[in-house]
Amino acid sequence: MTAMSAAGRRWGRAASSALGCSAGCGRRRGAAALLVPEEMPKGSFVGDVAKDLGCSYLSSAARRHVFDTGRRRYFFLDLGNGHLSMMEQADREEICAAASKCVLNFEILVKRPMNIYKGEVEILDINDNSPSFPERSSVLEISESTAPGTRFPLQKAHDPDIGLNSLQNYECSESNYFTLDVKNGDDGVKYPELILVKSLDREQQTAHNLILTATDSGSPVKSGSTMIQIIVLDGNDNAPEFTQSVYKVTVREDVAVGSRVLQVTAIDRDEGPNAEVKYSFFKIPETFEKTFKLNPESGEIEVTENLNFEEREFYELVVQARDAGGLSSHSKVLIKVVDVNNYIPEIVIMSVFSPVPEDTPQGTVIAIFSVQDRDSGANGEVQCSISESHPFRLEKSFDNYYSVVTTELLDREQVSEYNVTVRAADGGSPPLQSSAVLALRVLDVNDNAPVFAQERYSARLAENNAAGALVLTVRASDADWGQNARVRYRLSEGRVRGAPLSSYVSVQAETGALYALRSFDYEQVRELELWVRAEDGGAPALSSNVSVRLLIVDENDNAPQVLYPPAAPAASLSSGAGWSGVELAPRSSEPGALVAKVVAVDADAGQNAWLSYELAKATEPGLFRVGLHSGEVRTARFPLARDAARHSLVVLVKDHGRPALSATATLSVVLAESVAELLAELGSAADAAAPGEPAGSLTRWLVLAVAAVSCLFLAFLLLLLALRLRRWRREQLLAASSGALRGVPVSHFVGIDGVRAFLAADAAAPGEPAGSLTRWLVLAVAAVSCLFLAFLLLLLALRLRRWRREQLLAASSGALRGVPVSHFVGIDGVRAFLQSYSHEVSLTADSRKSQLRFSGASCCDTLPARPLPDEPAPLLGDENPAVAPPADSATAPVRNGLNNWPFDAKLVSSYEG
Repeated sequence: MTAMSAAGRRWGRAASSALGCSAGCGRRRGAAALLVPEEMPKGSFVGDVAKDLGCSYLSSAARRHVFDTGRRRYFFLDLGNGHLSMMEQADREEICAAASKCVLNFEILVKRPMNIYKGEVEILDINDNSPSFPERSSVLEISESTAPGTRFPLQKAHDPDIGLNSLQNYECSESNYFTLDVKNGDDGVKYPELILVKSLDREQQTAHNLILTATDSGSPVKSGSTMIQIIVLDGNDNAPEFTQSVYKVTVREDVAVGSRVLQVTAIDRDEGPNAEVKYSFFKIPETFEKTFKLNPESGEIEVTENLNFEEREFYELVVQARDAGGLSSHSKVLIKVVDVNNYIPEIVIMSVFSPVPEDTPQGTVIAIFSVQDRDSGANGEVQCSISESHPFRLEKSFDNYYSVVTTELLDREQVSEYNVTVRAADGGSPPLQSSAVLALRVLDVNDNAPVFAQERYSARLAENNAAGALVLTVRASDADWGQNARVRYRLSEGRVRGAPLSSYVSVQAETGALYALRSFDYEQVRELELWVRAEDGGAPALSSNVSVRLLIVDENDNAPQVLYPPAAPAASLSSGAGWSGVELAPRSSEPGALVAKVVAVDADAGQNAWLSYELAKATEPGLFRVGLHSGEVRTARFPLARDAARHSLVVLVKDHGRPALSATATLSVVLAESVAELLAELGSAADAAAPGEPAGSLTRWLVLAVAAVSCLFLAFLLLLLALRLRRWRREQLLAASSGALRGVPVSHFVGIDGVRAFLAADAAAPGEPAGSLTRWLVLAVAAVSCLFLAFLLLLLALRLRRWRREQLLAASSGALRGVPVSHFVGIDGVRAFLQSYSHEVSLTADSRKSQLRFSGASCCDTLPARPLPDEPAPLLGDENPAVAPPADSATAPVRNGLNNWPFDAKLVSSYEG
């Protein structure tokens, strides 16, 4: 019975399997005990596992696992409802053999949270097997001298069922010589024995035939039978007798193959050949015959293959001793196998939760494994351990199942992978050990924001940079891994001078390179303050910002701009005159007297905006000089009588950049003692310059007109000549063709075009180009006449415009005849006054009145701030500031530049044109 129980336990382990699911189950670890009859068809319902284990639900996304590889699976778990069903038919006799209780163990693995639950299904026996004998018939030889009462063991029947369904009784057919006796062995098996009740007489009956029937107590009752033929032998009086009825021996399971287990001995009291005894196994299972060998002469039993306590720990053999006369006797041999610690504990990893998120709570199960040791007793008791240096501990679930549980929070940035070694040691002497490595990878969680390499970034960028120039590169690193560590960059929203910041700079999302999208101008934007955001690819994403300061470096890209004297008219600029103006100075000026001041500004900064002035060209060298830093034009000596009345000064203004940029201002200084002299000088200059200007222009236009007319006339002549040549060529061809046809009769032209048509075409062809050419010639003459008339009208209009300007100049010179010349010092001259200030002050092109102001403070060379006593109306005088027109933004820079003058004098005048 002990052997059967052990076999049942082994079969239970062999048939166990594990089913994995995700479920919200209770914390209880009690086994779910289910009962199911054997031979149930596939798909049959076994039980509600979810209810028995306290699982509230089973996730349909989970998977089913079989962890005992190579073993058959008999059940499957419906993850939708938690029902356990048959995967295939279960034959209890095949699974558990003769075990009194056949139990299949299964494990349910819960993944969220990870846990394991045990269940068992007991396979109930049904009477599906009949008792059967190894042979349908057997022969038993008995000597006629055998004494009554002698027992003869018979071949036993086998019924794989258990309990009442197994073999319960033997029956034998009626006989006067034999009766049947059934014995219970130490292992609980029934053994039939035939007892001789009456002496045999070979001469009366040489053979006896009996039928042995084995029956069970199942429902319905099943049976099996065999034929026994008893042959009566003559002569031999004594059968061999064993020294022991039962032989018992204990052997270690690691006994070497070929070792002797024991020796049986039988003695025959006959003499001669009848005393020779031969030994053999009597109807034992075939597997036993492979394990042991019996020497027929000596009776020694040897081991022929390795013993295994875990497979079978008890053997019961029947040994037969038979003499030459055919008489035999039987004895039992009981061999008990002693367990030896020869199996290393086996670690079976059932489930590993890898990778493990680094934010996994403390106490989470991350791995489940089982340990099996096929040894028994202390040899099969296993102790497991893991390294204490890891943040994990072992918890025993039930039986030999263990869980690996976290003891603290994990940090992937510190340790990204753990190799946890699980060690198992049994209780044998010496103990056997085994180990397995759990490779646990820590899964990254987005718990680290990007960190920039610098707290602040700054860069300098020279102005006038190329669009798309690289400014700098910001770098941010993320301690996370994978997508969580992928950093992307972008600009924070902002505006610069009313425009979006993104129109000035951009950042490359992958590399963090900052590019300038436009060419910067230091005079407009001197620095940019912006923020760059680094954002990782986690969910949710984490980000950080860094400040970037971009300084625009000035370059010498702006030439000095002359504010005074004012710019020349467009015609003068196109002719290359540059900046121009007219200043007045009396001939009685002393050396150092201020004549004018050149005012210039530079839009650059620093050294690029430092300006210096020098006199580049003068009509009379040595008469005037220019202040190096002030730009003041002063007389260098007394003007002499031989000095010309009008002087042209070219003042060069340059900055200190590299390379230096410069501009020129052209001043026309007139030396005059009175206004009449001034006007006379200006008038003569105007007379000398004004006629020449339109005359030269008209001459050019006249030349162009004559050239155009000549070209047109020549083109028409060429066209007429070409037409004439074409006509002459046709006449030649016609004359040649008429000579060739002179001898042809007129009737030959019938059906062609007729003589009349031929002659008419010949007569009309010469006249056609003549009429056409006449028309073209008329058109050409008309076009040339129109063009010539247009140029004459244009010349007349220009002459009228010149006469009108002369009339206006004469009227204005009469209004200023009584003003002293010294009052015009530092002004822009009479002509500039008439042409420029009427526009700049009144802001209308056709204004006939203009007012200029003088400040109260003036030097000796400025106009006094009160009206002249000899004038009927105040021509010059103070002006009420309250009625002064406000200065617009366009003239503000000029006024600021003029504030540096040592004087501030402006002419106020009214004139009627």
